[in-house]
Amino acid sequence: MQPKELKISPTNFMLGEIMANQVTMNVKVNEYTSRVIGVIKEKYGLKDKAAALDKFAQMHGEEYADREIKDEVVREVIESCDRHIKKYGFRKRTVKDLRKLIESD
Repeated sequence: MQPKELKISPTNFMLGEIMANQVTMNVKVNEYTSRVIGVIKEKYGLKDKAAALDKFAQMHGEEYADREIKDEVVREVIESCDRHIKKYGFRKRTVKDLRKLIESD
């Protein structure tokens, strides 16, 4: 069984927004996982496997992650970002600079 490939890109993310409403995912799963999602799709009369995956997350997701982000966590992240920007400023880096930084290790 090969590891799953998961690529996520937020579609509605803005600075200060707590969580994006939807994300676009390109997922490679094994045959069994695909069948399970297909069964959930049919059992609940859902329109596609994306809706089935959402249903699965609703049924079992709270075992692994809180449904909503707590205000305290959001405040800590914002304060951390503010401290960083205050200390280092808001710097933009070019792809060339990032590549040089990564490849120097």
